[in-house]
Amino acid sequence: MTIEAEITALAGELVKECTARGLKVSTAESCTGGLVSGAVTAVSGSSAVIELGVCSYSNRIKHGVLGVSSDILEKYTEYSVQCAEAMADGVRRLSGADLAVSTTGVAGPTGGTPDHPVGEVCMAVSTAHGCHGTRFLFGQHDRQTIRMMAVKKALELLLEEIKNSSLG
Repeated sequence: MTIEAEITALAGELVKECTARGLKVSTAESCTGGLVSGAVTAVSGSSAVIELGVCSYSNRIKHGVLGVSSDILEKYTEYSVQCAEAMADGVRRLSGADLAVSTTGVAGPTGGTPDHPVGEVCMAVSTAHGCHGTRFLFGQHDRQTIRMMAVKKALELLLEEIKNSSLG
């Protein structure tokens, strides 16, 4: 199965699970540039599920719209788990959704550093019960592959949160 087919299947499962539980989802995306919300909204019936998608590519939007503190951006950078957690919390509060996911990282092929290599993507899932972020190293792939791997993982994290929590 191609990664695109896996993403389509995961997005369909997410819409089904959220619809059955009456849950709303929001996204805050940097390196994926709206691909997570795009995958969800490609599913018929997603209007019952998706609340808001913010493409927060710039630090100005991360800070001004999502409420990521300047301290986090300066101390940890926009490529950090701390930033991903603040992004997810911010979009969930902004939208009033039950859960939110965020993505931020270095899709490449440029922009990588020793501290934040190409292929590093940090993600977080936020609910009213808390927020937890994770750092993934997808390795040296082309930009689109890294972005698609991140979309797949973000959908998996949302589904895991729904299935393993008391949401809905």
